Amino acid sequence: MTPFRRPHSGPVALLIALITVLAWPGTSHPAAGPPAFTAMESPASGASYEPNMAVGPDGRVWISWLEDETAHARALRIARLEAPQWGNPIDVVSGDSLLGVSVDVPAILPMGGVRLVAIYPWKSPKGEGHDVRMSQTLTAGAIWLPPVVANRDATPTDHGFACLAADTLGARALWLDGRKSLVTDAAGHAQVLEEGTADMALRTAVLTLENRLADEGEVDPRVCDCCPTTAVTTTAGPIVAYRDRGPREIRDISVSRLDHGAWTAPAAVHGDGWKIAGCPVNGPALSAVGDRVAIAWFTGALDTARVLVAFSSDGGAHFGAPVRVDAGAALGRVAVAALDDGGAMVVWLEGGKTPRLRARRVGADRVAGPSGTVATFTGGRGTGIPRIVQAGGALVVAWTEGGVVPRVRTAIARVEYDPGH
Repeated sequence: MTPFRRPHSGPVALLIALITVLAWPGTSHPAAGPPAFTAMESPASGASYEPNMAVGPDGRVWISWLEDETAHARALRIARLEAPQWGNPIDVVSGDSLLGVSVDVPAILPMGGVRLVAIYPWKSPKGEGHDVRMSQTLTAGAIWLPPVVANRDATPTDHGFACLAADTLGARALWLDGRKSLVTDAAGHAQVLEEGTADMALRTAVLTLENRLADEGEVDPRVCDCCPTTAVTTTAGPIVAYRDRGPREIRDISVSRLDHGAWTAPAAVHGDGWKIAGCPVNGPALSAVGDRVAIAWFTGALDTARVLVAFSSDGGAHFGAPVRVDAGAALGRVAVAALDDGGAMVVWLEGGKTPRLRARRVGADRVAGPSGTVATFTGGRGTGIPRIVQAGGALVVAWTEGGVVPRVRTAIARVEYDPGH
């Protein structure tokens, strides 16, 4: 993967216009051009990176990010969108054991009311390997309960690339689990195998209101080693998407749904047939409105880098044929927001002479609209993974802007629909 310097944003221009955007009723004339995003004031005040976003049951947008406290320690912070700006930052956790890896990103899940749940990668106390930790607050961030380690195998192996989805039992976590890489030889000596040698699994557990784990188990016994995962909740229940790993090293995107208490057999979203010997570090993105699900992903199958999006109208049980959204030179790092009219807005990184963060809307009829540039990159390191959500008739996008001091940036755009939707 090729990292870039973070982009330079335009001036902040929100005020009364932003309030109008957030209250947009959802009916208008069709958009005639590419999506137009307006820059927002960042909720972060210092060196910051790895943004993520989520929308709560009340339709409010939350953002999480990492912010440096010292040269070796960082803090996980969150904020809620309070038009026309982000609210005051809330600290979740901090320390030198909180990892800052551009593709292993913490996440926040608003559960409704004053309950929030966060998930993040944490260095193992044993000094080797990484754990997945979960923290929750029942007081809107004023007090956080003691953190819970989602993976309870206690092995010095890697666990990470976690995501969250609402579940009837609580906050459901899903992550990549490397416990199978710990093996013991004939002499009884334990060792951790190199990445890709042992099977990485996709596992799950639920953090309950009582701050305990429930419904722990394995979803898929063999998946790609370091591609981020994604999960959403439809009216039928949670669905997770991830990069799978077949016996012939075919690494296409699969989904599994929690159906009547059991996870369905992994099913490929589309038969890309991407055969690759190593992990491409490029995961999928999911978004849902009711039972309508949009999924976007990157593939390098047939030696052609592409960003694709596909739709499901039955909670992810079946997906239609994908639509290509990039204009060539795709780097991936995708994000997607399902729209109320059945379409979706996709954002991704695109290379070329001037690397850019791009956006394109695809309608429910699978017709792609014009693409637009959200931000331009000047080269360098640290773009990470962009994020996008839809709420209240608006699209909010977040990314990392590079330079000597990295900064989380956000922008907003109005959603325009055909009359009658």
